[in-house]
Amino acid sequence: MSFAESSFFPIPPDVMLAPMCLAKPQRAWWFATITTVTSVAGGLFGYWIGAYFFDLIRPWLEASRYWPAFELAQAWFVEWGFWAVFVAGFSPIPYKAFTIAAGVLGMPLIPFTIASFIGRGGRFYLVAGLMRWGGERMEEFLKSNIDRLGWVTVAGVAVFIVVKSF
Repeated sequence: MSFAESSFFPIPPDVMLAPMCLAKPQRAWWFATITTVTSVAGGLFGYWIGAYFFDLIRPWLEASRYWPAFELAQAWFVEWGFWAVFVAGFSPIPYKAFTIAAGVLGMPLIPFTIASFIGRGGRFYLVAGLMRWGGERMEEFLKSNIDRLGWVTVAGVAVFIVVKSF
């Protein structure tokens, strides 16, 4: 599921990762590792789609709800490159739009992969850790606040980039 979500599937892997970690907290880190590795592999597949098959999927993408995210991804790549992939990997912004845009725009593959591992891994290890630590109470909190937490992260990265540029 995490492979498919990174390139074309609409449901984020957190919806399966959290309950799995809750059911078997002693395996939470393993579940986060599997989710991260397969998500990054799916991101590389999305990159490949963007690099080689964008003309075929463009009509579908333009008609889908992902077109605005794809346009945002293109604008962010011009401005921030690596950081755009990192933020998309961690935040509620559709990561799949960024993987395809990275391929379309020819982002260097190594920085793309590193940013994907950091962003996606950060997100999935955070979910796994919170489930291990907080149990069912944390699951309820995450269900209602995961998007807010993602946007707080986006804001934090934006502040970091602005401060760093001065």
